[in-house]
Amino acid sequence: MAEHHFDFVVIGGGSGGYAAARTAHSAGLSVTVIDGASELGGLCILRGCMPSKTLIESANRQLHIRHTAEFGLKATSHGVDVRAIRDRKRTLIADFAGYRQGQLEDGRFVLYRGHARFLNPHTVEVVPRDGSASFQITARSFCIATGSEVAVPDVPGLAETGYWTSDDVLDADSLPHSIAVLGGGAIALEMAHYLEAMGCQITLIQRNSQLLTGLDRECSDVIAKAYTERGMTVHLGTHLNRISTHEGRKRVEFTTDGHTHAILVDQILLAMGRQPATRELDLEKAQVSLHKTKIVVNDRMQTSQPHIFAAGDVCSPLDVVHLAIQQGEIAARNASKFLKGSSADETIDYRLTLFGVFSHPQVAVVGATTEKLKAQSIPFLSASYPFNDHGKSMVMGEIAGFVKMLAHAETGEILGACVVGPEATELIHEVVIAMNFRATVKQFMAIPHYHPTLSEIWTYPAEEIADQLAD
Repeated sequence: MAEHHFDFVVIGGGSGGYAAARTAHSAGLSVTVIDGASELGGLCILRGCMPSKTLIESANRQLHIRHTAEFGLKATSHGVDVRAIRDRKRTLIADFAGYRQGQLEDGRFVLYRGHARFLNPHTVEVVPRDGSASFQITARSFCIATGSEVAVPDVPGLAETGYWTSDDVLDADSLPHSIAVLGGGAIALEMAHYLEAMGCQITLIQRNSQLLTGLDRECSDVIAKAYTERGMTVHLGTHLNRISTHEGRKRVEFTTDGHTHAILVDQILLAMGRQPATRELDLEKAQVSLHKTKIVVNDRMQTSQPHIFAAGDVCSPLDVVHLAIQQGEIAARNASKFLKGSSADETIDYRLTLFGVFSHPQVAVVGATTEKLKAQSIPFLSASYPFNDHGKSMVMGEIAGFVKMLAHAETGEILGACVVGPEATELIHEVVIAMNFRATVKQFMAIPHYHPTLSEIWTYPAEEIADQLAD
């Protein structure tokens, strides 16, 4: 039994779990990683960030071809080879996943391929994937990093009718003619962008009264307008009534504004969010508290059991990979301190929380929103500037969207920003760096910006806020 006792056990070998494991190893702890997936790598590498962006690169180029006449060029698309796009993705992902597998198997930690469930706060049972006998592992501390899974809503007829998830889109070698996308978050919008560019007829059906729930409405409105102009149908504020099969196709019945609609499509893409993968962990036996299905953690990544930590989608306020990595590293460093008898005192700071959507146009936000600042009674000033009045974006023909900056009304410190438009997920980082150093709008304006670039658009809201500040 001795070989199955460790200082630190990580359940889940994705981005958050691997970050926790390597950090704990560096701190001198004996570490094991338990991963029950059929492939090593985790969601981001295998079925999330990387494969979706690979497909989206093909979609972006298809949009370029559509608009060549605007640039005095004669070119038309002769169709798309979905299998070739899929195969390019498989090649890239095999490389990324292989690298991660090598990191997990390089001897720094013991790797078990199997599913873990708690028997008590210091013991898990592991059921190996290969069907061999289950065994127990005891540990002084744990990090739960099991990630998330597709949330399936309780809609009459959905399960019986059948549906795709993003997993199916990412590995499809052919696509249906028409698709109803259920949802309006990042995954829904990214998949809709790809599918429409590939020639599918898209109907977006979103529960909330706006796309991208939680973001400023003006961001969402730009996307809704752009998608509508591309020929997609966007329904907001909907309630799904029932889904059924009708003459070999799928019938989606929903209500919006008191009116009931029914559409017939070839396929349904379920993209109504993800939920923490906690169901099979038997967390109650470890006395780990949940809020709904999410593990409750403090700002030191500790659960209700001080020696059990968590990281990533299973506990995070925002399911994004850079946060999962940061959480995993903090969990491991705090576990090391905890095991040495000192206090686990490193806290996570969400001040620079980043969120990006690779739609077209793209969306990216950092820091506080207007709603958050109002709720906290923090005095702030805001200013925005549109891409349709900015030289470089006009030259590029990418004029949908805007940038917006928020700053403290007294100190001028930049508190947050959002951008909807060309290269938004890249442009946001200039503000992230400024906020990291707690720059004010006046300091930001003093930084030289090359002309003409997309980046210099940020100087306009900064200047407008600076002019409003009391001297």
